[in-house]
Amino acid sequence: MPETYYIVPEVQHNTLVEAAYRHRGFLADEADEGARLCAEASRHGIRTHNGIKALHLDHLFGSGSKGCVPGAQIEERPSRFPAAKIWNANKKLGQSTAYRALAEAMRLADQFGVGTVSVDNAFHYLWGGGYVMEAAKRGYIAYTNCTAALAEVVPFDGKFPTLGTNPHSWGFPTTDSVGFPIVIDWATSVVAMGRVQQLKREGKSLPPMAAVDKDGKPTTDPNQAVSLLPFGAHKGYGLSLINELVAGYVGGSLPTLRSRWEQQPEEKHTCVFFFQVIHPDAISGGAFAKGRSQGSNVKAVIQDVLGHGNENCLLPGQVEAEWAKRTAQAGGLLFTQAELQAFNELATESRQPLLDLHSLSTIVF
Repeated sequence: MPETYYIVPEVQHNTLVEAAYRHRGFLADEADEGARLCAEASRHGIRTHNGIKALHLDHLFGSGSKGCVPGAQIEERPSRFPAAKIWNANKKLGQSTAYRALAEAMRLADQFGVGTVSVDNAFHYLWGGGYVMEAAKRGYIAYTNCTAALAEVVPFDGKFPTLGTNPHSWGFPTTDSVGFPIVIDWATSVVAMGRVQQLKREGKSLPPMAAVDKDGKPTTDPNQAVSLLPFGAHKGYGLSLINELVAGYVGGSLPTLRSRWEQQPEEKHTCVFFFQVIHPDAISGGAFAKGRSQGSNVKAVIQDVLGHGNENCLLPGQVEAEWAKRTAQAGGLLFTQAELQAFNELATESRQPLLDLHSLSTIVF
């Protein structure tokens, strides 16, 4: 069904989100980076990880709890591998840490062909796709994964949630080939918990076999959803497990204790994330068919995938690219009435002017 969206100038959005972060004690650069990622999510239609989700997460598990420390400084740990950095984030705001990790991984890729940054004692960075998309726009292949703030996903054939929604995000520099970066970005559950919150806010139902209630029974009612299910049964379970294993190697601890500060205080309760950036030249074999360049070869591969009657198939990242075009045409970020009401709650908290729905233009699609 067509839906009405209100057009909020990006400057107005960023001012509100920054003020909310500053009100909670974050430094100016942290508030700026926090708002920057939220704006990128909204620009690309990622409504599950916009400013509402970011500040709600901070309230529940961040500065409102023990998971994030405003003004914290990143500590670089010793590494005997020059292309692999190891950081202790000291619970710094996730978006700030992630943007710095991405920049460092790109710098390493320029020097060594590939660069990795492993981050321990982190706070969740929200939309992983936003970071790899930025790297892809700059010409790199990028990957990131992280552990979710909570263990909310039941393993395949299990009964109790012991995994996070644990997203994976890949970005590829395909703008010259298809007009936008291909971005493969997904939670390893059927839906993210942010989607549950969004559907609850808007009075809509969950898809079947996405969540279970307090008794472990499948439910489509977001108000009854307590835990989530992995997508693709055993396949999503395996992908979610990857994040937990990577975190285990980096320094993360038991997933069922993450963000549960009152339990076993001698344990670690923080998130972990990992970035890898590859310079395309570092993996070029050079022997492309028919004398094609690397770029033209990638384009030929994509055209073959989308040929043979598959011309109407979408590429990962295409929906986000189309939403970004709508955002640009509208001249501002797009939000529903329910979302604006949530933003006004943040405005009241941070003593900022309320968003006046009557003064905002609307668009329907």
